[in-house]
Amino acid sequence: MSIPQSGGGPIEHMGQLAEYMESGCKPTDQWRIGTEHEKFGYLTDSLLPVPYDGPRSIRALMEGLRDGFGWTPVYERDSLIGLTRDGANISLEPGGQFELSGAAVDTLHDTCAELHQHLAEVRTVADRMCIRFMGVGAAPVWSHEQMPVMPKGRYRLMTDYMGRVGTHGTQMMYRTCTVQVNLDYASEADMVKKLRVSLALQPVATALFASSPFFDGKPNGHRSWRSRIWRGLDDSRTGMLPWVFDDGMGFQRYVDWVLDVPMYFVYRNGTYINALGQSFRDFLKGELPALPGEKPTLSDWADHMTTVFPEARVKKYIEMRGADAGDAAHLTALPAFWVGLMYDQGALDAAWDLVKGWSAETREGLRVAASVSALAAEAGGVKMRDLAREVVALSEAGLKARARAGAGQADEAGYLAVLHDSIARGRVPADDLLALWQGDWAGDLNRLYDACSY
Repeated sequence: MSIPQSGGGPIEHMGQLAEYMESGCKPTDQWRIGTEHEKFGYLTDSLLPVPYDGPRSIRALMEGLRDGFGWTPVYERDSLIGLTRDGANISLEPGGQFELSGAAVDTLHDTCAELHQHLAEVRTVADRMCIRFMGVGAAPVWSHEQMPVMPKGRYRLMTDYMGRVGTHGTQMMYRTCTVQVNLDYASEADMVKKLRVSLALQPVATALFASSPFFDGKPNGHRSWRSRIWRGLDDSRTGMLPWVFDDGMGFQRYVDWVLDVPMYFVYRNGTYINALGQSFRDFLKGELPALPGEKPTLSDWADHMTTVFPEARVKKYIEMRGADAGDAAHLTALPAFWVGLMYDQGALDAAWDLVKGWSAETREGLRVAASVSALAAEAGGVKMRDLAREVVALSEAGLKARARAGAGQADEAGYLAVLHDSIARGRVPADDLLALWQGDWAGDLNRLYDACSY
């Protein structure tokens, strides 16, 4: 979940909304990689989630990172709710999921180094408190009532609203974890092609990274329950955005959609003001019930853009949002998968050629089938395992063409190894977890905590 945005001053004309997105355009030599991942913390003696407060707590973890590793604290009123250092941020999801929003870096070698430094720092502090962290897409055992609640005003507003607009919203907030990568675009046309390809192929990421086959202490019938949750959350702000594939798609078309998504809040002077269900279009006219007579700033617009949750999201960059969290190898493989496809023109063009003939029904069918069956999915005559093999090969070619050496490697393609292994075996992390539960674990899901911990 996002922190308050700094978008700019007063909105004086409608064109500024699209211009805000256009300002993200960068020449290729300035493209960067920003990886985010969430993880569940638990107390090793009780296997319960880590509370916000107390001697063994989320707050104590952040204080330890602040004092031991030079992170700068971020407060909401008197509550410590995040940390920042050198362009990276540590923030809290609603149920205490610990998130690293990495700095914008040049190569996947930098991404990998950043990840392992972060995990090492967290382990150093957490071990003293007998706390560990695990990487899966959904909490396998904990009930909603067991989840802690983080002291962030945004989450208090969203929790109430989620219960009124969908069936799974609070599950998403409190009991899921994801890994995503944020990538740049060069122009409006480049944004459109990248968004179309990323939406169409997001089900491949869902399949390859699926790691959430358990929920409420038992199998849930899906390889990615996290993905299933997103299909029952809030149709006004989620999904595959079929209109992106229509003629005339561009910055303004995306702006028009975001304007029609109901608001959550307005952030003023450290406080989240309830604007649930209200219209940003009314805000632009000075007619927002929450703030009568006041008009928005570009920072308000930037905040509102963080309250839409499609499978791929545009701000001043594109966020790839379709994958479950996983082990360290998968946390690096996810940005590698998308960088190979998005940052080499040959790979991007080939990926577009692969998906441009698909119907909206095929794209949505793959999304649904991926959450249920992962690599065994099929929709519209497209077999997921065959598709994944082809797409990962394109990504590998893109990474080799980038030829970014580092960490003793000639290029970045080695970070895809765990995906090649999954495709060769026809099994993703969720399949392996189910096999262990049925076999060596003899139905004991408590065994998962150790198996999935960093």
